[in-house]
Amino acid sequence: MEGRVKIALVGAGMFGGDVHLRAYADLQRFGLSPQLGRVGLDKWTRDFSAIQFDLVAVATRSEKSAKRAQKNFKKWTGHAPKAYFGATPWDDILRDFPDLDVMAVATPDNLHTEVILAALKNGTHVITEKPMCLFTDEADKIIALAQKKNLIVSVDMHKRYDPDHLRIRDDIQKRIGAPLYGTAYLEEPLEVSLSTFKWAEQSDPFSYVGPHWVDLIWSYYHSKPVSLTAVGQKSRLKRAGINAYDAVQVRVDFANGMSINFHNNWITPKDFEGPVNQGHEIVGADGKVESDQQYRGFRFWNNGGGSRTSNNHFTRDVLRPDGTKAYIGYGVDSLTVGFAAVCRSKFWQEKRETLSELYPTAEDGRIVVAIIEAAAAVRDLNYKYLQAGKGAPVTARFGKDGITLVDPLNPKNSFRKIYSKSI
Repeated sequence: MEGRVKIALVGAGMFGGDVHLRAYADLQRFGLSPQLGRVGLDKWTRDFSAIQFDLVAVATRSEKSAKRAQKNFKKWTGHAPKAYFGATPWDDILRDFPDLDVMAVATPDNLHTEVILAALKNGTHVITEKPMCLFTDEADKIIALAQKKNLIVSVDMHKRYDPDHLRIRDDIQKRIGAPLYGTAYLEEPLEVSLSTFKWAEQSDPFSYVGPHWVDLIWSYYHSKPVSLTAVGQKSRLKRAGINAYDAVQVRVDFANGMSINFHNNWITPKDFEGPVNQGHEIVGADGKVESDQQYRGFRFWNNGGGSRTSNNHFTRDVLRPDGTKAYIGYGVDSLTVGFAAVCRSKFWQEKRETLSELYPTAEDGRIVVAIIEAAAAVRDLNYKYLQAGKGAPVTARFGKDGITLVDPLNPKNSFRKIYSKSI
């Protein structure tokens, strides 16, 4: 099948300007086929071999960052996508490229919905960073429009594609029996909340990186949440004049009986030996699995550099004979599956429902969003009560009637509905 897939990237910061842009550079030069075997889709290698991919636009809020991304992409590929910048640059892209095939969304979390809906209304497929959005009613709008237009909305949930996690999903979780309880943690460096992101006060570490682990647990068991409690702490960032949570802990109870604790912060000192600290463990009725994603046995040190560890599985460069570098890893795999679904939809006219097993769908993303929304509401109430010396009694309940906050310290409204459709 010959054809061309036009891509626009909105957001070229820490993740968009690195992982997305590098991945699209390889797509521009070599297509999708080289990546398919990594995600078990090598049966389509020959089908996809003649499909060309073209990053036609890159957009950011500032002209400087847009031009930087444009320059980097040209250096890697010889091709310069058109640069856009401003408050809503996606509108300009869709005006200039009404036949755009894929809108890749790597904006701050609170801006995802507006970009996604604009793309879907235009008839454009979407590949978006996690979380898909921050509120469940927004997720409903995205899903309804994607269904109506038969469009792909693929959420970048790359933890699913870590080879260790694939082994757990396909093998180990069956060996350890019914899941009982577990812990998942991801601790980000302080510079992320202090300087890299200017929107820390509009988010929190669980909303930012917790979705990866929530989705991973969902991919293992496909069990829906039934209840939740959450607390958060503010100290280190307040010293820097930022009114944001340093850390958040969320416990989610699921319909299959398991209880998982999610621990996240974004205040890890820069002297820590790895880019992030991360891992998870699950105890089952017949065993236990532990996965330390930060320290996988690879360690090095040098004079003046301290002791360091690296995650060589997320993304890595593979040197080509011509001196250029191929870009592979499970961080790319999560994008690959989304593009594979787009290609099957565009060139083979397959329906989105028949492609849902290929990639992390908007429907998967909705489960994550429901947990994020409930956790944020519970966290804020419990923080307020803890500050007043009243403990942390607030929980959330999920069910066919939606999401309900249970607040025993508010007798006039102790069962408050924050979402009214079935979860």
